[in-house]
Amino acid sequence: MNLFSSRRERRLWLWAVAVFTAIFASLGFSGSLVDLLTDDNVAAVVFGVALLLVSAAVLTQGLQSNPGGAEIAVAFGIAAVLLMLLLRLTLAERTHLIEYGVLAVFIHAALTERAEQGRHVRVPALLTICAVALVGLLDESIQLALPHRVFDPEDLLFNTLAAVTTVSAGLLLAAVRRRGRA
Repeated sequence: MNLFSSRRERRLWLWAVAVFTAIFASLGFSGSLVDLLTDDNVAAVVFGVALLLVSAAVLTQGLQSNPGGAEIAVAFGIAAVLLMLLLRLTLAERTHLIEYGVLAVFIHAALTERAEQGRHVRVPALLTICAVALVGLLDESIQLALPHRVFDPEDLLFNTLAAVTTVSAGLLLAAVRRRGRA
């Protein structure tokens, strides 16, 4: 029996592992990265580039699925809410929402693909949120041993909030897509 149910699931898990690795690889140099990003000009450029990359990914994915009017409207609504949320948060909070949101997207997509291929996966959305929360707990726990880092329960909240937000947005879009095709 293969570990993965499809090539797509394998690819999604590899992307999830890449995001996971990036999160933990940043533990050692995040202090200097934060120092660099505290310059408003650098932070604005990085945020703008990240926003463009995410927008390009969303647009290319959306165009492949041939979305209807309702799906496009819901997607723009979700994007507007997330953009307003990101603009109101501090740099550290934004970082957590982006990192753990992306991780949640890949994990949820992989679990959903697995379920669609006939493998038994109980409640992929809840499983995703729990997995991302556990990764966040591991991340924060490792920080207890690092001299320049601090265990912060608020970060655990943001990590979990990122998972809840992205999984909920994905479920909402999927529901609108199914309703439009019915």
